[in-house]
Amino acid sequence: MALKKYKAMTPGTRYKTSLSFDDIDRDDKAEKSLTKGSGFKAGRDGAGRISVRRRGGRVKRKYREIDFRRDKHGVPGKIASIQYDPNRSANIALVVYADGEKRYIVAPKGLKKGDGVVSGPQAAPTVGNMLPLENIPLGTTVHNIELQFGRGGQLARAAGAGAVVVAKEKDYVTVRLPSGENRMIFKKCSATVGAVGNEDHMNVSLGKAGRNRWLGHRPKVRGVAMNPVDHPHGGGEGKSSGGRHPVSPWGKPTKGAKTRHKRKSSGKFIVKRRNK
Repeated sequence: MALKKYKAMTPGTRYKTSLSFDDIDRDDKAEKSLTKGSGFKAGRDGAGRISVRRRGGRVKRKYREIDFRRDKHGVPGKIASIQYDPNRSANIALVVYADGEKRYIVAPKGLKKGDGVVSGPQAAPTVGNMLPLENIPLGTTVHNIELQFGRGGQLARAAGAGAVVVAKEKDYVTVRLPSGENRMIFKKCSATVGAVGNEDHMNVSLGKAGRNRWLGHRPKVRGVAMNPVDHPHGGGEGKSSGGRHPVSPWGKPTKGAKTRHKRKSSGKFIVKRRNK
């Protein structure tokens, strides 16, 4: 999918770019049975207090239910359309299975309308098919990778993301993730063959602040511009750099400080840390 540029008719269009949406079937609307209302709490928790700052003012959108499990093993499906999803950077594909059921999946790069897909241990390692990692050849690019058997894909789901199967040993398969981290994953966990499409999403220039507000992102104020009562970096005569190592408004170290718990076992499957 290519990028579209605009003439500098206004300051907002001078550096604005957007996707051309060549790969999307514009005439096909969202499948009504797979969409529902999407509530937006503007960063508030159950008690109504702000738990995530700088959120709010987003445009209304509907949520598309995505099938990350792909548990219809052995049932062939056909791609009915490639659609835009306002809730994620990747495009989605509407799959119509042989038994008539419809489901949305994350659209891989190269998958087109009319192509066939299938999931399960007997599936061929071709683009769009989902099968266990032990059945995927070394060097294959995959996405939508499970971390726990049967839970559904959790890794490499964003636009342009793709991991590589690099090694197999006993009950585990080593996968190189988009961040550069090498991680061992149980061989029965499934992954979808191919990289996620819409790889030009990262190159889009919003062009103006208002376009960011449509996405629900509110302005961010620097800590050094605040008063001491509002932030540890605030106050001082004239402009200052904060006078200490970067911290959050609550005094917790940030910008590079390690936060992983020493006694947690979440990192025991990491063969190599991500690239710095």
